[in-house]
Amino acid sequence: MTRLFGTDGVRGLANGLLDAQLALKLSQAAAVVLGHRQVTAGSRPRAVVARDPRASGEFLSAAVEAGLASAGVDVFDAGVLPTPAAAYLVADLGADFGVMISASHNPAPDNGIKFFARGGHKLPDETEDEIEALLTAEPLRPTGGAVGRIQRFSDAEDRYVVHLLTTLPHRLDGLTVVLDCAHGAAAGCSPQVFKDAGAKVIVIGAEPDGLNINDGVGSTHLEQLQAAVVSHGADLGIAHDGDADRCLAVDHEGAVVDGDQIMAILGLALKQAGKLKDDVLVATVMSNLGLKIALREAGVSIRETAVGDRYVLEEMRARGYSLGGEQSGHVIFSDYATTGDGVLTGLQLAAQVARTGSTLKELAAVMTRLPQVLINVKGVDKARVAADDGVAAAVAAAEAELGETGRVLLRPSGTEPVVRVMVEAADEETAQAIAQRLAGVVQSQLALA
Repeated sequence: MTRLFGTDGVRGLANGLLDAQLALKLSQAAAVVLGHRQVTAGSRPRAVVARDPRASGEFLSAAVEAGLASAGVDVFDAGVLPTPAAAYLVADLGADFGVMISASHNPAPDNGIKFFARGGHKLPDETEDEIEALLTAEPLRPTGGAVGRIQRFSDAEDRYVVHLLTTLPHRLDGLTVVLDCAHGAAAGCSPQVFKDAGAKVIVIGAEPDGLNINDGVGSTHLEQLQAAVVSHGADLGIAHDGDADRCLAVDHEGAVVDGDQIMAILGLALKQAGKLKDDVLVATVMSNLGLKIALREAGVSIRETAVGDRYVLEEMRARGYSLGGEQSGHVIFSDYATTGDGVLTGLQLAAQVARTGSTLKELAAVMTRLPQVLINVKGVDKARVAADDGVAAAVAAAEAELGETGRVLLRPSGTEPVVRVMVEAADEETAQAIAQRLAGVVQSQLALA
């Protein structure tokens, strides 16, 4: 059977795969695995539940809370909040676990359910498998005073905002910042915290109606933010996605500053302040080679992981590293958060602009992005990509041609018969030529019969 949990919880079409019945059963199973198994006998587990503003989140959160309470868990309903806020509040409240209902950057018809363990940490695969295994089991059915209670977590947003403000290394007075909240979960708290930090704030994408989340706005659609920054003469722009666990930026000229550049800026700032553990940044194999070159020159090394913020988090937790993230804008500060936090990242980035007196463009220039070409080769046997001699020879030839000025990465898709061919080089023409050549070899060597 196909595993229900994906790379970031259970996600799918709301009222399709992900309906109220599944939400109820998932929460009842989680009540056992994350709640009753973790507390002393006779104690009632506590859980924080939050959601993004999708219309379907209303009935899904109701189903989740009903499932938890019916299984003997006390529920703190935090309402509409970013995913990282939910994770923070699990730890801040001392709750046993948390539930976030969101499909992140996906369109409004989709939704998802993800769980956080005690302390606000994402679940390992084994724990997700335990929850999934209990879906067909008879749920707990306490009665009388043993049923869970549901209460509004009335100061949830205030706690999160105060926490974010305590992380600031420098106030934002004098800065003009455009925020694109993706009509998502950050529409309330992100403008508030930037204003409280001293910035003049111009807001777009902050009128969620349940159906417009990520629709032409946010970190996957930066055009409106770019135009707004230039037209308002702002110092920078910050874009969140639907659940605000990622952040991309725009400089005062409207140029995009991606997650790699953000990590370069913040990594060097932490090193300068003596706060970058072991002078190491954790990034995925998809991060631009330019990031590695820039940090190496500054005495910072990179630990690479598989693609996905959960793998970055695992490496950071295992070795206590301070900073990590992805090109897509998931940036993790382990001193302040247990997951990627787009509002926190935006604040830290703006603080460096304010502290240094440099423009974001000048700060981002510490790293030169090498041209990166990605080709998806479809209809191939992805399982053979690492073992085929013809592919290996073609990769070796390409790597010899590039030397230290570029790199090659072949990565099988996790869900489709696709091999992703990525090539970086000193110029676009070389990257395109080598990527096309490798894609041709992959297609001919690994074609499905």
